[in-house]
Amino acid sequence: MTPRPSLGLRARLLSAFALLCVVTATAVAGGGYVQARIAILERTQDAAVKAMTGRLQALYPLRSAAPGPEELGGIAEAAADPDQGMRAVAVYRGTHSPLPPGPPQPPGRGRPSLSPPVLDPGVIPRGLRRVVAGGDTAWQRVVWRGTPFLIIGTPLLITERDGAARMSGIEVYVARSLLPEQQSIDELATRAWLIGGAALAFAVLLASLATRGVLRPVRELGRAARLLGEGELRTRIAVRGSDELAEVARTFNDTAAELERHVRQLREMEAEARRFVADVSHELRTPLAALTAVADVLDEEAARLPEPAGRAARLVSQETLNLTVLVNDLIEISRFDSGVAALALNEVDMAELVRATLRVRGWSQRVSTDLPTGVTARLDPRRVDVVLANLVGNALRHGEPPVSIRLRADPHRISLEVRDHGPGLDEAVLPHVFDRFYKASAARARSEGSGLGLAIARENARLHRGDLTVANAPDGGAVFTLHLPRRAHEPDGGPE
Repeated sequence: MTPRPSLGLRARLLSAFALLCVVTATAVAGGGYVQARIAILERTQDAAVKAMTGRLQALYPLRSAAPGPEELGGIAEAAADPDQGMRAVAVYRGTHSPLPPGPPQPPGRGRPSLSPPVLDPGVIPRGLRRVVAGGDTAWQRVVWRGTPFLIIGTPLLITERDGAARMSGIEVYVARSLLPEQQSIDELATRAWLIGGAALAFAVLLASLATRGVLRPVRELGRAARLLGEGELRTRIAVRGSDELAEVARTFNDTAAELERHVRQLREMEAEARRFVADVSHELRTPLAALTAVADVLDEEAARLPEPAGRAARLVSQETLNLTVLVNDLIEISRFDSGVAALALNEVDMAELVRATLRVRGWSQRVSTDLPTGVTARLDPRRVDVVLANLVGNALRHGEPPVSIRLRADPHRISLEVRDHGPGLDEAVLPHVFDRFYKASAARARSEGSGLGLAIARENARLHRGDLTVANAPDGGAVFTLHLPRRAHEPDGGPE
């Protein structure tokens, strides 16, 4: 399952700062907007109610307890204030007076006229009329013809001779345009948005500066870790300050120094071990030469010796030969490990090289070949011969016939495939075939080779800048493939 891509640390920090700023600005600006809106509307309502009740005080005492349309019109005219955009209507027992037109209100410069439309009693909310009919002064905000209005309603009382007040049945409703207040509130909202945007931009700027300071040591740490993983053990980070990031840098430097020390010790131990193997192998060559001469004499005399002695002579001769092969293999491995192995490059015909390898060892009749003519390469023929001899010898000893060699080439590379038709290799064995001293069968540990042949074969392939691979054929048998360049170079990378 492919992991879902995630934002980088810089993007996450910027997002966090921006989100915090948006939330803070929204909370502050929104709270201020709501409070200012409430304050503006309450102040407007209080002023309108006070102005209305003050003007109605001048109507007392009422001239008639049952006013007609003309008197209701006068009451409405007294309650209205065209200069403040207030129009009124007086209602008595379900009747109403028409609103007086009043003098026109001149519009302000650059602003529309604040005179509201003629108040229609049908605009008055029923809930408001019920409250006013119950004897209370009440108000309610409505939107009429796209303009916000404040509708204020109050009943008129009549004072009896005994000083008691009773309902007169007259209700006065005043409509006050809230358009100026709405414009003020809209201006507050616009300013809140502008302030929020400026705060967001400022927060992003601060976040960018902050993340730059945080991410610089993180990037340095990542670069140093990458170099350390590539083998640059001397990599260190400059420690700045005394914060948590500085502590991480100090810890990294201490870890890198300790790792460098351990790797140096391991390399020194490995070099000592390689020198020891090389020295021992070279020291064994002289006594082995003498033993080989003695073994040759024993081989010649083994047939004339009594059976126990003859069998012992042949065993000594065989083990001497095995020991000689092991020592020679160890010397060859030590050359690879110490980096002194070199190529003796020559232009060779690959088909002739393969035939010569088979002919010298007497395998020409036992191995089938598929060798196109005209395939040449610049290689070390001795080392390629060693690889082929090892692969074919293993196929003949451990596989089953037929054993075949197939040559394939393209303009840049060649491949030599050695295959047998035996049971193949166990899947658990395949990853370890080229390990040193590895043997697939414990029963062959004493009698079959040194366990270094395939390791040396792969080292020879890699010395040519090629490789040696192994797999099981679909229809049975092991397949070893030697991959080589057409133009090999010296191990230092320069051309021959």
